[in-house]
Amino acid sequence: MQNQSPIIEVDELIKISENPNLRIFDVRTGPVAKEEYLKKHLKNSVFVDLNSDLAEIDNPKNGGRHPLPKFENFVKTLGKLGIDKDFHVVIYDDKNGANAAARLWWMLRAVGHTNVQVLNGGLQFAENQNYPLSSGEYSYSETEYISEFNDWQLPQVWIDDVKKTIQDSDAVIVDVRESPRYNGITEPIDLAAGHIPNAQNFPFIDNLDENGLFKSPEALRNIYSELFENYDKSKIAFHCGSGVTACHSLLALHYAGFEIPNLYVGSWSEWSRNEV
Repeated sequence: MQNQSPIIEVDELIKISENPNLRIFDVRTGPVAKEEYLKKHLKNSVFVDLNSDLAEIDNPKNGGRHPLPKFENFVKTLGKLGIDKDFHVVIYDDKNGANAAARLWWMLRAVGHTNVQVLNGGLQFAENQNYPLSSGEYSYSETEYISEFNDWQLPQVWIDDVKKTIQDSDAVIVDVRESPRYNGITEPIDLAAGHIPNAQNFPFIDNLDENGLFKSPEALRNIYSELFENYDKSKIAFHCGSGVTACHSLLALHYAGFEIPNLYVGSWSEWSRNEV
């Protein structure tokens, strides 16, 4: 599966929708996400909760609003969701994959699960393409997920690393939030507005075209090529508000053929509670 695209198109998913080893997950977020899922979701998709399944929320000062769960706890969650290490996982959300779908993709890749893709265009585009819909609860039989690793396998940085990065001219930290949040004009979620010193702004929305679909790998390469030509991958770190939408840009980078750089999970939600 090394050459598998991290993005799957709706027509491709339709073709494999009856595969017994396929597992589809709905990772929309928000206060009424589960209720909306129960009203309408892609057929045979299971709801995954960002706050309880993909994060272990404690004190935002220590790890931000959506810190990663302990590795072993997430592996147990995968089993409860019905994922086996050999299964093909497809993930979507209602934000064109720009929210928690990409976070779950990153987390699965980080436990060594390579057969995982995000649905291009998400729920709305699939519905527009007449993908079969269902309502009510759906679940898969539980498994025992076995990872050959005992810790996250994709690169990360922590707040102390970021403090060093902002003093290092050979390193760069990339902020994928919308420009008004980066510029401190508005801050709808966190306690303070602004950005990490010396961070560059590459808004995640630029990964998508006017239809809410990922731009072509070639177009994405053009967006990010200068960044990757000028810096060593080990010295590039991506962040957002709480380590969720940053994964959308990491997904876009992988789709474009780049190696996945560092993720700063704590992101602005942690930094702004400690350094502002």
